[in-house]
Amino acid sequence: MIGPSQAYSPNLLDGERMRQDFEALARFGATPDGGVSRPTFSDAHLAARKWFLARAEAGGLATHVDTAGNHSAVLRARHSSDARVLLLGSHLDSVPGGGRYDGALGVVAALHVLLACKGAGADLPFTLEAIDFTDEEGTLVGLLGSKALAGTLTPEFLQSPRGGRQALVAGLERAGLREERLFDARRDPGLLAGYLELHIEQGPRLEREAVQIGVVTAIVGSRSFRIVLRGVRGHAGTTPMDARHDAAVAAAKVILGVREIIVRDFPSCVATVGDVRVEPGAFNVVPGVARVALEFRSQDEGELDAIESEVLARIRALAEADGIGVEISPVAHWQPTGLDPMIWGAIERAAADLGLTTKRLPSGAGHDAQALAAVTPSGLIFVPSIGGVSHDPGESTAWGDAVNGANVARR
Repeated sequence: MIGPSQAYSPNLLDGERMRQDFEALARFGATPDGGVSRPTFSDAHLAARKWFLARAEAGGLATHVDTAGNHSAVLRARHSSDARVLLLGSHLDSVPGGGRYDGALGVVAALHVLLACKGAGADLPFTLEAIDFTDEEGTLVGLLGSKALAGTLTPEFLQSPRGGRQALVAGLERAGLREERLFDARRDPGLLAGYLELHIEQGPRLEREAVQIGVVTAIVGSRSFRIVLRGVRGHAGTTPMDARHDAAVAAAKVILGVREIIVRDFPSCVATVGDVRVEPGAFNVVPGVARVALEFRSQDEGELDAIESEVLARIRALAEADGIGVEISPVAHWQPTGLDPMIWGAIERAAADLGLTTKRLPSGAGHDAQALAAVTPSGLIFVPSIGGVSHDPGESTAWGDAVNGANVARR
């Protein structure tokens, strides 16, 4: 990916040293079950980011932190002070109780691409930057750092963030960031040469088909909603079943109704109810309120429109039939993103040079690449996930596959 004309050996990336760094990083936020928990701006996350900068400096690289808190290691072009920048990276934050590979592998691999190029004395026509983006996972906002760098972050977007306004304000304060300066992290697209991200697949397709490298063609779009169902609280022992307006029962019908629609009418899509909370939450009280978190994803914007229309109509109809009030509030709206076909080809050629098999496929998960694709040619390399497991302590990738992906990125 850096270019076959550059004079350094294809074997210079030190996979064992990369593994040592990966294991060192995994200690920050390590959980007893083998995973990591590094939500954005937690103590573990801040410590991991500090480690990243220290490791880069120890390797002789320059470092930089921008006003959105994106952390970077930099290998400057030797013969041009105004060379464009090729970004490589991912993120060091995790979901609560997540795995060690999601995001972190891409950051460590990017760092080692820079170290390999520096060690080889590569005379590159552009500056290389290994970047750890802020809040990819959405503990606070989602794609916060990459959207800020791309210039697509807006003040309106920050007023009702996915993690709640109060959590965002507190998190920025913990990290020493100022909200009004987040927008100053924008880069001039004319100064960017592109963006490349290495990531675990987080699904089973590559492993099932025994393919070594996934060439990501597009990233799905998603829409999420908060749904509040308001029934009537009642005594669990004295309220007859046929006289109840049970908000929990309404929530159950919503969950099943959403699943039925997706499986029947949109088989290439997914929908998830990831959180249900009922009030007052007691054994002896019929729930009067249920709060539901709903998300659905598709590669096609028109399909997202159709899902939204059908699903929200079903929710309203189910609530009305049971005498339940309903409030539906949109939370986030991510458009499907196509990645650069020229980069697909470059990934495939690099993999072929290394004797690795490839498969083109979409990503069902969101990534920083979808924010960068709006302003610069962007690509995403997948390596197999064992069992397709992700966002779980059992998340794992064979280390040989991880090194394969890093070597493809480096070429």
